[in-house]
Amino acid sequence: MSRRFTPKIVTANRLREGDVVYLKADDSWSLLHHEAELIEDEAHAQMRLLHAAAQKLTIVGAYLADARPGPNGPEPTHFREEFRTRGPSNYNHGKQADLAS
Repeated sequence: MSRRFTPKIVTANRLREGDVVYLKADDSWSLLHHEAELIEDEAHAQMRLLHAAAQKLTIVGAYLADARPGPNGPEPTHFREEFRTRGPSNYNHGKQADLAS
């Protein structure tokens, strides 16, 4: 018996800076999880992942991550993905520094 498909987003790391990024519906990349395209069809998810993986000069390590619909956009369903939304954990830089100002 096959498992039911759960909604996904495409995530990766930006090649130059290493920032966590999320693929938006318009094919651009965002630093914000809630701006990611929430994909609810397995075939579409695989196509979006292939599209992302082909961008070897922009991103690295693209994969599909589970997500759920939220009031402001997709929300992570797993601790790892929730943690990745916060940025580096060693000191305030990147997303954390931007949010502190």
